[in-house]
Amino acid sequence: MPTTKIMVIRHAERPNGAQGVMPDGTPNPEALTAIGWQRADALVGLFAPPGGHFTDPHLRTPQAIYASGIAHHSDSLRPQQTVTPLAEKLGLRLNTDFPKGDEAALVRAATTIGGVVLIAWEHEAIPEIAQLILGGNQGIPQHWPGNRFDLVWVFDRPDQSGMWSFAQVPQRLLPGDSADPIPLG
Repeated sequence: MPTTKIMVIRHAERPNGAQGVMPDGTPNPEALTAIGWQRADALVGLFAPPGGHFTDPHLRTPQAIYASGIAHHSDSLRPQQTVTPLAEKLGLRLNTDFPKGDEAALVRAATTIGGVVLIAWEHEAIPEIAQLILGGNQGIPQHWPGNRFDLVWVFDRPDQSGMWSFAQVPQRLLPGDSADPIPLG
């Protein structure tokens, strides 16, 4: 079965004046903030909604989940922590084989694994991931703003030989989430 949909999210909220915390409450600057943990929990309902009723027709329940792994490029635990509750709910193994800086290998794996894929990554590299999926940078934002944690970039391909399409879906999970996409350009 070919990969038909790839959904990409930025990791949930990070320490930016707030304290990052591990699930047991231990402070850790590489972990999500309390609000980030709320988003991680809310993502379960976004991607695995009760009764299968998605808030947006572009969204689906993933069959594979990737998050950036720990490496010399990044010690951030946030991408993994963001999708761990969803992976646990779905009984999926969280794939952390690809660290930040290895986006080309990530995209090769995600586009060939089959079915519906979710990727949680650090925002600086998400436009590059999009370019690798689409084969160019036309029609996508060239920069993911540092203050946006509330979007899903969705790439659809109806069949193996078809071209990928692109859409931005606002998560609208927490107070303050924006309904606006990231502007092009």
